[in-house]
Amino acid sequence: MTETQKPTVVYTDGACRGNPGPGGWAWVVPNGQSASGGAPQTTNQRMELNAVLEAVRSVEGPLEVFSDSTYVVNCFRDRWWEGWIRRGWRNSQKKPVANRDLWEPLIELVLAREIEFVWVKGHSGNRWNDEADRLATEAADSQDVVDVVEEQSLF
Repeated sequence: MTETQKPTVVYTDGACRGNPGPGGWAWVVPNGQSASGGAPQTTNQRMELNAVLEAVRSVEGPLEVFSDSTYVVNCFRDRWWEGWIRRGWRNSQKKPVANRDLWEPLIELVLAREIEFVWVKGHSGNRWNDEADRLATEAADSQDVVDVVEEQSLF
């Protein structure tokens, strides 16, 4: 990163109605762009990861990613990913790393760029974390509506 290029701040969040269940993800650049999406049957951790992955894919340049997911932040802060790769994608309990299909592309993108991860307490009145949560929850809820419509159409 050059001295004149400041990182773009982005807030990410995931939501799930049930675990597993209908889920949503979102990312928000304060006073800027945002995106959200969902999946009809997923987990909260997958949605947290998807939010970060989509933000990193969509926002160019150096990033400062704020997340209320210790799962995501600790992976990079404590370099869990190095051990996973060294152990053949096994965690410290020698079990397969969950969500490897999302971790692998995210780690690849993070290694190719300057990205810092910062933990922010969820549901604590942080304007931008709350906005990411709202968008992710709306995406999860819209997935729930899709499921209900599909189920009703079967009868």
